[in-house]
Amino acid sequence: MSAGRAGPQVKNFESWDYVVFAALFIISSGIGVFFAIKERKKVTSREFLVGGKQMSCGPVALSLTASFMSAVTVLGAPAEVYRFGASFLLFFIAYTFVIIFTSELFLPVFYRSGITSTYEYLQLRFNKVVRYAATLIYIVQTILYTGVVIYAPALALNQVTGFDLWGSVFATGIVCTFYCTLGGLKAVVWTDAFQMVVMVVGFLTVLIQGTAHAGGFQNVIDRSTNGSRLEILDFDVDPLRRHTFWTIAVGGTFTWLGIYGVNQSTIQRCISCKTEKHAKIALYLNLVGLWIILVCAVFSGLIMYSHFKNCDPWTAGIISAPDQLMPYFVMEIFASMPGLPGLFVACAFSGTLSTVAASINALATVTFEDFVKSCFPNLSDKLSTWISKGLCLLFGVLCTSMAVAASLMGSVVQAALSIHGMCGGPMLGLFTLGIVFPFVNWKGALGGLLTGIVLSFWVAIGGFVFPAPDAKTHPLVLSTDQCVQLNMTEALTTTAPPVINRPALAETWYSLSYLYYSAVGCLGCILAGSLISFITGLEKGKDIQPRLIRPVGNLFCFWSKKYKTLCWCGVQHDSEAILDNVENDTAWKHGTESALQNGLRDNQDHLPGYNPDEKSYTNLVAEKVTHF
Repeated sequence: MSAGRAGPQVKNFESWDYVVFAALFIISSGIGVFFAIKERKKVTSREFLVGGKQMSCGPVALSLTASFMSAVTVLGAPAEVYRFGASFLLFFIAYTFVIIFTSELFLPVFYRSGITSTYEYLQLRFNKVVRYAATLIYIVQTILYTGVVIYAPALALNQVTGFDLWGSVFATGIVCTFYCTLGGLKAVVWTDAFQMVVMVVGFLTVLIQGTAHAGGFQNVIDRSTNGSRLEILDFDVDPLRRHTFWTIAVGGTFTWLGIYGVNQSTIQRCISCKTEKHAKIALYLNLVGLWIILVCAVFSGLIMYSHFKNCDPWTAGIISAPDQLMPYFVMEIFASMPGLPGLFVACAFSGTLSTVAASINALATVTFEDFVKSCFPNLSDKLSTWISKGLCLLFGVLCTSMAVAASLMGSVVQAALSIHGMCGGPMLGLFTLGIVFPFVNWKGALGGLLTGIVLSFWVAIGGFVFPAPDAKTHPLVLSTDQCVQLNMTEALTTTAPPVINRPALAETWYSLSYLYYSAVGCLGCILAGSLISFITGLEKGKDIQPRLIRPVGNLFCFWSKKYKTLCWCGVQHDSEAILDNVENDTAWKHGTESALQNGLRDNQDHLPGYNPDEKSYTNLVAEKVTHF
């Protein structure tokens, strides 16, 4: 292996690589065209944005996994394991808690409320101001995150083929926008399912060939153990440590719960399912998918370390960034196997296409539901559909443009999860206030959201400007002993970071693990929201519809009806009161309001929308009337 220059060593695709790679784009675009033709007579915005709410659990599960296991995972996670060890595997604990909380706490409220945008819930529970504030934050968060996701595989393609970096960025954005605009949610979901298969196949080829190059699985384990890569369990409670058991299990749960539990992109797929039972099954099947991708990414990192154990291409200056390690490794092990490098790049791009398309579709949905329909409630179905498609096109352009900023953010994994933590944490706190704490009023909700945003942005931006010292991040040793030496003095001099005067907070607050950004925003929002509500006057429980609250108090007060009532803060949660409420609701009399939910006892009288055969709530076909 030569270390002849400090920049990335570009290796070229062969014809079969281009064929495999091009097939991904052609099939993805073809799915969009197929659904555009197939659904051309169904011109409602409901059909375009949420698939008519008649999707089944299988493709939705694959779509969920593909959407959040993007190129950030394909490229970034193996590089994290390579540099910091296999503690990344502990994310399986966080994923498990996240799916349980999402399916049992958040999903029932959203699904039975019959909403299309998750932020409709905030208006039903609080008011328009809270809804619009949350929607704007979500739009900013998603555009930033999508920029990172578009940039990552473009970097990979630039590394392994010499393609123009920004040409790749814009090609990705154009293809995603094309099939999303043409086919709507159905095209996005089925394309995601196809791209998920490509991701798994791409990972498996790397695992098989990489293990063979290393001389077998046992050699990989032995070298990883000797290099301290398998020291997974570190129970140090110091929150400044980058990856420990607690930062990943606790901080990772907060971060990913903000991504899954209250994120429009996730919930939009879940509520597109034909029944609540299908939506829950999709989430649990998705958990299996998350575990599979996580294991593949971790073992790819270990195999990559085994291959580069004595000559780290990053330290040696052969590549310019850690996120280029995986594509460089692929070009090494598949040097004599045309077509397989193309398959890996297709794998990375599959993650990106699925995530970007999901983001564009979700952004179009919240903008249409929260802004356009609020201002123009009487739009025709045809005009609504064209506006939805126009929004997809607009956000496709914006997300692609944000990739320019992503090039300045460093590690793609840390950048992506930091963005989710900064915005997703406060958003998670806001929805938790609405669903779990009946006494919180709209002033507390808005104040809590702003407090959470300020805290999480403060710590995240501080951490970006003043990175934590190596003593806290604990990067593991990388060797260049067997590299062909270039002028290492020059290479090290050019890459030395500038000296920055660090404030006192840089050693404590700004050094907080990036996985805790979400927890800071969420807990700050909950505490501030509760305090402000106590100061400004608690919400009266009788004014809150029971379908908007989840009875978690029942879990802690199961022995006493009196304490259950106290936990509900005056909300009329008994089934008789709810049924009276339903009978007196004029929307129900006209059959146009979506099914209410109360989430209390299994032996209660079921409300409209309950399917006794499925033992689950079913999406009603009739459009709901939103009350403002």
